[in-house]
Amino acid sequence: MDTVIEVKDIGISYPLSKKRKYSFRRKRDNVYWALKEINFTVKKGEVLGVLGRNGSGKSTLLKMLGGVLEPDIGEIEYHSGLPTLLSLGTGFNPELSGKENIYLNGLMLGHKKVEVDRNYEDIVEFSELGDFINEPIRTYSSGMKSRLAFSIAVTLNSDVILIDEVLGVGDQNFKEKSKKVILEKIEGNSTVIIVSHSASLIKSICDRVLWINNGKQEAFGKVSEIMPRYAEYMRSK
Repeated sequence: MDTVIEVKDIGISYPLSKKRKYSFRRKRDNVYWALKEINFTVKKGEVLGVLGRNGSGKSTLLKMLGGVLEPDIGEIEYHSGLPTLLSLGTGFNPELSGKENIYLNGLMLGHKKVEVDRNYEDIVEFSELGDFINEPIRTYSSGMKSRLAFSIAVTLNSDVILIDEVLGVGDQNFKEKSKKVILEKIEGNSTVIIVSHSASLIKSICDRVLWINNGKQEAFGKVSEIMPRYAEYMRSK
């Protein structure tokens, strides 16, 4: 399989003191490393699961892969365009309407206007926002923003989809619909990177696993090799 993403020794840190100003490109001493020395590859058509306890850096990693955050050290190489990050309206302009943000997000994800035009009605229908699509994003609830972000990501074709388990996508019916379309993406040979605490979900849909522990890479490899180690670690906690 072709490699679509290469992650090489990436890390990101934050200053522990607000009294001093820091450059993200300079060496820091008084800092907290949210992630450090992360290395892995993602193959076309595979599903990669990202595991770790709360606060381990999983969501931060997805934001870095999605281009929302820039690594302080290391580099990320994309061989198939920027991935689509399913998050709570990342990249939305609160003063623009839902409709305008559909086009804004589509362009940010590398899609041409004609492609967004072609998929616009499907995005609105899937989001179940109705006439509210013409209202400013600042008037949306978190659930509404999440549903719109999800609808954009799954309707516009993307080579790589990033999914954070904490994504809230509305009521139970919408969650079931969302789960179904994600499984269809997986079965349709889309490349997916998913953060999850569910060992059963990882075992059922993932090809490989990245385990992050306290901001550092604990293990990376096949599900059958990593999951027993992770299960034993969690039992010890």
